[in-house]
Parts: sequence; structure tokens; C-alpha cells
Amino acid sequence: MGMKLSEQFQRFAKYECENSSKLYEVLSYQIAEDAELLDIVTTIPTGQPKPNLLFAIVHYLLFEKDESLKNYYPTFSDHLLPAEEAFLPFKQFVLKHEQSLNELFQTKLVQTNEVRRCAYLYPMFAEIYEEHKQPLALVEIGTSAGLQLGVDQYNYLYNGEISVTNSKTPVIISSENIGTPLPNAIYTTPKVKTRIGVDLNPIDLKDENELRWLQALIWPEHHERRELLKEAANVVTQLHLQLVRGDGIAKLEDLCELIPEGEMIVVFHTHVANQIPMEGRQQLVEKLSKISTKRPLYHCYNNMYDPNLHQDYIYDGEIIEKRMMENTDGHARWFNWAK
Repeated sequence: MGMKLSEQFQRFAKYECENSSKLYEVLSYQIAEDAELLDIVTTIPTGQPKPNLLFAIVHYLLFEKDESLKNYYPTFSDHLLPAEEAFLPFKQFVLKHEQSLNELFQTKLVQTNEVRRCAYLYPMFAEIYEEHKQPLALVEIGTSAGLQLGVDQYNYLYNGEISVTNSKTPVIISSENIGTPLPNAIYTTPKVKTRIGVDLNPIDLKDENELRWLQALIWPEHHERRELLKEAANVVTQLHLQLVRGDGIAKLEDLCELIPEGEMIVVFHTHVANQIPMEGRQQLVEKLSKISTKRPLYHCYNNMYDPNLHQDYIYDGEIIEKRMMENTDGHARWFNWAK
């Protein structure tokens, strides 16, 4: 077990933290060499990315504890101590709070809610609305806290110059489009009537602890993402969302049955399908095809069969690929719009 686990931390340091989080990069390399800490981490349930969960839980506990470890975290300190010296205080903190960590390992899940992904969903949804002139019914599988269901309420800035104002909220999502020019449809706010999010473990943004958990999942250096999360949470808590606990694929047909005629259904999910077994993905496609024999719908997604972003129109059982976008950043700092 030890070998494989230490490799996980080395890979995490190199492929995920490098140029993104100096603190986590330094700590990961050192945890990989520390038998005592690796032993604690073995209690994390299978299926959860262990480095992510360990760091998020320590971060989460630090929000409410007055400990010297905070001095190494950009989240809490403007007078940072060097990341290279953080390992010993980190280890002491983990050993001191081992019991809390073990309890949280069993109950917390890595559920990132990257609001910025709305940057590429928004032009798709705006275009669908313009084409069909019907209010949209958004159904998100793996919705987490439902932040992406507020897609029409946010403002956008593309390539530092294309500005889209949909609301008076302070939320401005900026991203670079490295593909073909965006459609004019983006300047008309799409009407959204129904917002349904399904998740095995939906997060209630009105619950302070749950919001803190989402904040803790964001890496210490990423201030801008934390700010955006806070602002978007304020918007989404004002909207009428239906958050449904359970398996999105199993519940899909029943949920679509409840959507009034005259609304265009858009089923979407980002960075979720890779966690669904292949037979589950096939079931999803079969269910969407079946629903489409009663009414047409859209399916917008990535990570089903490849990392690309897809937009399919499904009508009478037939899947028509509307667009496919390659080379999109996982945090949506850039995307590649395709006509």
C-alpha cells in the first residue's frame, strides 16, 4: 500500500500542484516520504482522491482553528512563511487532529464546484435559447452545490474585451476563448424557467459548514476562485433550485417528465462522467434517446469518452452532434469555441 500511496503524492505534486500551488507541491513531496502520515491517509475510503481530500480537510479545520500552520497558507496570512518550511508544522497539526481527520475522511467528499466552467456553458445555452425561442429547463447531473445552474445570472468577460452583462450581481466570470468567435446570441440573456440539480451528495450553500467545505477544496493560493465562489453562492441561494439527492441517471426520466411542455430541456454535466462506470454512461445515452422520442433535448458534456466538450441535439432517438470543442482547461481559464 505504502509504495502506491507515496507515488500518488509524488504524481499529485508534479502533475497537479506544479505552477498552481507551491504549498501543496512542497508538502506532497514530503508526505510521499513520511511513513507516519501515509499511514494516516490509508484510512481515506477508496474512490476518493487521497491527496486532495487530505489537503482539503486540513484546510477546512484551519478555518476555525488558531494554529501556527495558518502562517504558511495564503488563505489566512498576508505575511507568509516560506512553503519550504511548512512540512513540520503540517505534520504536527495532522498528528494533533488525527481523530477529527479520521472522522472527516469518512464523511467528506472531493466535490469541486468550478463556477468558471459557466464561461463555456453560457454561449451554448444562449445559442440554444436563440435558436428555439423557448425557455430553458436546465438539468445538471453531479451538480454539487448547483452553482452552474445560475449560469444565466452571471456576467462574463471574454478575452479581456467582450463583455456580457446579464445581471446587477458582482459576479464576473472571465475566460479566454482560443477558438472561433463567439455567437451574437451571448448578448441576449437566455430565459431559464426550470433549474434541477442531481447529486449523490448535494451541498446546501445556506449551510455555513458546507460553504466552508467548498472554500476549503479550493487551493490556498487561488484567492480569485474563492471570491468567485462566495459571490456566486450569494446569487444561487436567491434562485429557485431543485436540488435532488440520488443517482442522476436513474432519476433522469422522472425528472424530465415533470418539466412543463414548451421548455427546452438541456441536460449537462462537466468533469463528472469520468467517475461514472462505462455501463452507467451507456445507460445515460439510452435514457436521453428514450426521452427524445417524446420531446427533443440537448446534452452538453465532457469526459464521457474523451476530454473534449460536446453539445448534442437529440431528437426522436437520433443524436446530432452540434459541436465539439478541444483543448479546454479543466478550470475553464480558456476554452476553444467551435462553430
